[in-house]
Amino acid sequence: MNNKPVTAIIVGAGHRAMIYSELAKTNPELLKIVGVADPNPIKRQKAMEHFGFSEDMCFESAQELAKKGRLADAIINGTMDNQHIETAIPLLDVGYDMLLEKPFAVNEEEALKLKACAEKNNSKVMICHVLRYTPFYYSIKERIKNGEIGDIINIQTTENVSYHHLSTSYVRGKWANSEKCHTSMLLAKCCHDIDLMMWLMSETKPTQIASFGGKYQFKPENAPEGAGNICMVDCPLVDTCVYSTKRLYIDHPDRWAFYVWDSLEHIKNPTIEDKIALMKSDSPYARCIYKCDNNVVDHQSVLVNFESGATGTHNLVGGSSQSMRKIHIVGTKGEIFGNFEESKYTVLKINPSPDAHNEECDVEEIDLNIKGDMVGAYGGHGGGDERLAADFVKFIRGETPSLACTSIFDSMTGHLSVYKADQSRENGGIPVKF
Repeated sequence: MNNKPVTAIIVGAGHRAMIYSELAKTNPELLKIVGVADPNPIKRQKAMEHFGFSEDMCFESAQELAKKGRLADAIINGTMDNQHIETAIPLLDVGYDMLLEKPFAVNEEEALKLKACAEKNNSKVMICHVLRYTPFYYSIKERIKNGEIGDIINIQTTENVSYHHLSTSYVRGKWANSEKCHTSMLLAKCCHDIDLMMWLMSETKPTQIASFGGKYQFKPENAPEGAGNICMVDCPLVDTCVYSTKRLYIDHPDRWAFYVWDSLEHIKNPTIEDKIALMKSDSPYARCIYKCDNNVVDHQSVLVNFESGATGTHNLVGGSSQSMRKIHIVGTKGEIFGNFEESKYTVLKINPSPDAHNEECDVEEIDLNIKGDMVGAYGGHGGGDERLAADFVKFIRGETPSLACTSIFDSMTGHLSVYKADQSRENGGIPVKF
């Protein structure tokens, strides 16, 4: 067994790549970050200082890095979704293995191209389906795998995206316009959820997918009377509108800091005055939420038919009061339902005997005592971030990874399901064969 730390180079030193790379600080015996490739000199400098490698291991692009040959065991690729092909393929071709952020491709053509590249090079490419690693979903998967609720008849998943998350990421932010980011909201936000459905239903495959959805709330005709264009410059509703940038970002300056204040990264410790000035500028985050260039859906429903005869549904609803993921799985022997943010689920098992519950079933309530967004001993994403990074090390070393580990080949079904769901939605909900 190789006990040396896996050496890795960060490509795209954004929020997610840095989160996964933090394993090198918490568990240096597992991972060592030895370089960075990013066009932003500030991000390169910060990564170099944080992980302690030399300046000659800083590169402006994946292409520049690839020209040097293989300088480490693996790449942690956290570039934007539409950059994965251009950054991943040159590095796979020179022999790197890779941890690749989800979604790994923005359309079916790119997905197949990247899969073929991994096959050609015999590359180990692991996809960051981090929710698989949370104690909540991992525990549910174990229950299903052990046959506790029998064969699955129906699986229902729901993701409610909070109003402040929706406005920050999918109306004002990076994933608001599919022509710019090249992803739909279902792909950017819910490839996690569709992947979970396919993972929990791994004994069968989808045969047909149908979907409906659209942009309901944030369009110019829904703007309140008298609304301005820049909340903190020309809007009389700046102190009362739920989506006012003053109320979302100045009153809560730390909540979405890694997105909203990204353009202030050249300032070591930006003050509240710096942030107010940004909210009075042409920053995309300063705009009236009803007058942005967003074109992605804010709600979408997906229906899946499986080979086994089972069915599945996923509901994405943006603009809710709070973030929430729920799941309900019904099997031939029982069912499981739970709330991810509360980290609690219930197992019901059919039992008609006299000593059973008054509804003639056995009831087991599981409280994992971990909050959905907790950061700490378990890492973020409900305990998934650090577990994923540690499993990547096992994957690269050739050790037996966990039940959650998903290679690019495992991830294809979930990604193809999203592409086909969007195809159905764009064509009026007509079912698309898998």
